[in-house]
Amino acid sequence: MRASSLTRLSFAIAAVISPIEAKSPNILFIMADDLGWMDLACQGNPLVDTPNLDRLAKQGMRFTDAYAAAPVCSPTRCAVLTGQAPARIGLTTHLPGRFFPKDARPQPAKLTSQLNTEHVTIAERMKEAGYASAFFGKWHIAPSSGKGGKVADAVSPTGQGFDLNVGGTSYGGPPSFFSPYRNAELPDGPEGEYLPDRLVDETIRFAGANKDKPWMAHLWFYTVHWPMQAPKGLLEKYAGRKGPGLNDTRYGAMIEAMDLAIGRLLKALKTMDAEKDTLVIFTSDNGGFAGVSDCRPLRESKGHLYEGGIRVPMIVRWPGQVPPAKLCKVPVTSMDFYPTFLELAGLKPSDKPIDGESLLPLFRQTGKLARTTIYFHFPNYAWHMGNRLAGAIREGKWKMIRNYDDESLELYDLHEDLSEKRNLTKESPEVAKRLNQKLSRWLKETNAPMPTLNSNP
Repeated sequence: MRASSLTRLSFAIAAVISPIEAKSPNILFIMADDLGWMDLACQGNPLVDTPNLDRLAKQGMRFTDAYAAAPVCSPTRCAVLTGQAPARIGLTTHLPGRFFPKDARPQPAKLTSQLNTEHVTIAERMKEAGYASAFFGKWHIAPSSGKGGKVADAVSPTGQGFDLNVGGTSYGGPPSFFSPYRNAELPDGPEGEYLPDRLVDETIRFAGANKDKPWMAHLWFYTVHWPMQAPKGLLEKYAGRKGPGLNDTRYGAMIEAMDLAIGRLLKALKTMDAEKDTLVIFTSDNGGFAGVSDCRPLRESKGHLYEGGIRVPMIVRWPGQVPPAKLCKVPVTSMDFYPTFLELAGLKPSDKPIDGESLLPLFRQTGKLARTTIYFHFPNYAWHMGNRLAGAIREGKWKMIRNYDDESLELYDLHEDLSEKRNLTKESPEVAKRLNQKLSRWLKETNAPMPTLNSNP
């Protein structure tokens, strides 16, 4: 072969090799706490200002049908870390999991008390590819073992593979969003320092210290969980904004405060010339809490398997890989991040089951997902939510819910009825039957913990 032909061949090969094959990207995974599907301006909320997240959506891809693995926080967090459904892990509700009426019928399923060390987390796997990793914010997947919410070392973020832990404890909500934080894993800052700002400062510091290697940062804000606290200026700005879109003005102030902190972080990535090499993902751990968030047009809220409890915002940006200003309507879920990150790092799955699927074909617009169905299992009572124990399945336009107390079914066409107002079980009994059978097979395959009926109702 002539030299000129070899040269042309070399250029041709180089043209089809994507940047990921030359250098694994940094991963910035941001997860808000209790942020509902309608709680951003780019999602259609007229009462909140989220310019930085809106800009992120314009620079990348916004997912319209993204789902949390569960309608409460702890199981979703476990799903992100392991790629396994809460049903398979056995941790199916938020810790400590003792939320149910004394006369409850049925009795909730028993659950494990923490994410056990038998599970291989994404942080542990990414070490194999040379990634530095850090955890910032809310952990809440293990019980307290000491003062300030400290958890046992083996089940802490550093015990589960992260190189650094800033703020990760047993806390579901912070004692305070302002310093002093009373957090065993977060030294107090100056009095009055705001927690989202501090977590972003720590994330920027970590990224800057690891410029010479790929890094993965999980920034899991405590925002917008209780207590409702925000900087004074934002509280004043939102004082008159209560109405459709917000049930609590303090909630709007907290959302914008988080958005401003994220804006500083994104600006810092650009300043340190890391923007093009960083995949940024923003999402939430479950739907909005009804006391402060207005989840309409979705039905219900946190703690329920209706759309308001499990459908969440999701935005992805990766310059040169994810096309800008794109909407993706494919249903995706929390377990998908694990195999996505493995593929980004060039790692193969282990012999442990993975319930998600890599999202890279959707990010790059190069193909479709192989699966057609997403499953949910919530056999526990959420604290003060008034939910029914249930399982659910999403397939195409169809959403089916099975209520475990009486085995009744609900079937909705989400394309025509996003608010889940019209139960179509009688109109489409064969669809309901088919989906119910699929749910039963999945519950058996995952060995899902199930509730039990009381002997004395």
